[in-house]
Amino acid sequence: MDTQRKIIFYEHYFTDFYLEQPEKLQEKIEYIFKILRTVQNVPKKFLEHLTGTDGLYEIRIEFESNIYRIFCCFDKGYLVVLFNGFQKKSQKTPKKEIDLAVKLKDEYFNSKKK
Repeated sequence: MDTQRKIIFYEHYFTDFYLEQPEKLQEKIEYIFKILRTVQNVPKKFLEHLTGTDGLYEIRIEFESNIYRIFCCFDKGYLVVLFNGFQKKSQKTPKKEIDLAVKLKDEYFNSKKK
């Protein structure tokens, strides 16, 4: 890939989540961001499209037997826009987290139209 993907944060949700995490988890998140920026075909282990959502993806992080998710989308194919993050405590992704991510994604694209 000639150009690295750029990662931006929409609003404060991801930053709030990130700053609450222990330093070792923050390092793991940074490692996965490096993969997102530089690898052409990111493995599903790290990034997967959420079925039933229009262009919403989840960044997948496993750390010390815990599972974390960060919702994001692509803008113009190379820009990764981060929304909310959370620790996943069950098999099913909480609907309220998905709803928040969809709302933030819609807000982001609507704000670009103005």
